[in-house]
Amino acid sequence: MNMDKLATVLVSGNFNILHPGHLRLFRFAKEYGNRLIVAVESDRLAGVAAHLPEDLRLEGVKSHSLVDDAFIVDQPVAEIIVRLQPDVVIKGKEHEERFNPELAALQEYGGRLVFSSGETLFSSLDLIRNEFQSYDSRSISVPTDYLLRHSIERSKLAGLILKFSGLKVCVVGDLIIDEYITCEPLGMSQEDPTIVVMPVDYTRFVGGAGIVAEHAAGLGATVNFFSVAGNDASRDYALAGLAATGVKAHLLVDINRPTTLKQRYRSKGKSLLRVSHLHQGAIPAELQMQLLTELEPALDDADLLVFSDFNYGCLPQPFVDQVVSMAKSRGVLLAADSQSSSQVGDISRFSGMHLITPTEREARISTRNREDGLVVLAEKLREQAAAQNILLKLGEEGLLIHAGSGRRDGWLTDRVEALNSAPKDVAGAGDSLLITSAMALACGSNIWEAACLGSLAAAVQVGRVGNTPLRSEELLRELS
Repeated sequence: MNMDKLATVLVSGNFNILHPGHLRLFRFAKEYGNRLIVAVESDRLAGVAAHLPEDLRLEGVKSHSLVDDAFIVDQPVAEIIVRLQPDVVIKGKEHEERFNPELAALQEYGGRLVFSSGETLFSSLDLIRNEFQSYDSRSISVPTDYLLRHSIERSKLAGLILKFSGLKVCVVGDLIIDEYITCEPLGMSQEDPTIVVMPVDYTRFVGGAGIVAEHAAGLGATVNFFSVAGNDASRDYALAGLAATGVKAHLLVDINRPTTLKQRYRSKGKSLLRVSHLHQGAIPAELQMQLLTELEPALDDADLLVFSDFNYGCLPQPFVDQVVSMAKSRGVLLAADSQSSSQVGDISRFSGMHLITPTEREARISTRNREDGLVVLAEKLREQAAAQNILLKLGEEGLLIHAGSGRRDGWLTDRVEALNSAPKDVAGAGDSLLITSAMALACGSNIWEAACLGSLAAAVQVGRVGNTPLRSEELLRELS
């Protein structure tokens, strides 16, 4: 198909009730241009074929996300074509062998008439994107036994969430753009044993430390986000997305790197392949100084500073040490996460944090400890990192909490099970846990309350695909 993305496409019909056939037709038509216009035949023109009043039929068409404009037509479509001069007119396949009065009007100015009822493998673009926009709360549970063990009232947790709106939060770390490419499987290549897919849609999200900042804003805080990006379209996308969610972004430009882009190819709700476009070298010293200059005023009245480290070069150790010193001198609560999924990091380099949230693998990498049990592992990491509290992420096994009471030997451990029994996309669990539990601590909670809220936030986030910012009302709804 030779698509012209500057083209206007026209579709006409009765459209009594939008059914999958109409949606396939719209999807097919949209591939021929960037502007889809739908002409809905009036009650007079449709006659007995109109089962609903024209205003209701028009409203249904206009509500569809693929339709850019729609109107009632009370004259032959050929006359509309002469007036609008669309580049392409799409008609159903059943009209191909019939007389089509539109053809003569199109030929006068070089327009095209295309016949198709749409690909049968597309039911609706909305159905594809629904995976990214919703979650089923029925798979989420609140840990009743855990609440009883620590004498936690749900009303206390709800009160903490309401306090989030009074927080001022700074997030520093690696910006990532996450792109989900939805594919339709076509089969196996006959030339070599390769799976063949066809991309049908893509969706982008702000990710990395950026989604941590967006979560904080969605939960009600005033947020400043500090990072480095390339001079490219991905940076522009991030700036627009962060602004739309209420985050004040400070994205310095490094001309020697692209904005980190991670692509996930998915089909039938499963990830097939991940492709990362990135540069892992440390940002130069002059950019470190610029970041410090931008960050220092925001720390003057901040309640919480969060390091979100993906080990792509935004947080060199000298920069981290200076930021920690600045924050501690101002009494700012500190939290950190350093991810080591496809890369290698060291969470213990963030020394003196009030909270760190490593996975078991990240904790073992940092301590070079592959033998000890989880409690011993957590204690060794706490000593090495001089951390006050550790939330050790265990994937489907939930969360291990290693908490201090202020005494030398007063370290306590407990566990919260995974609270979502049917996760869709686990990639965002750690970011949700980090920011929600850290914000709870900044509002005066104890670590047990913070861990519970963080686990609940992670359960909400993994119930949908992609990085959709958390909202305080989502957590309140689960608690109610």
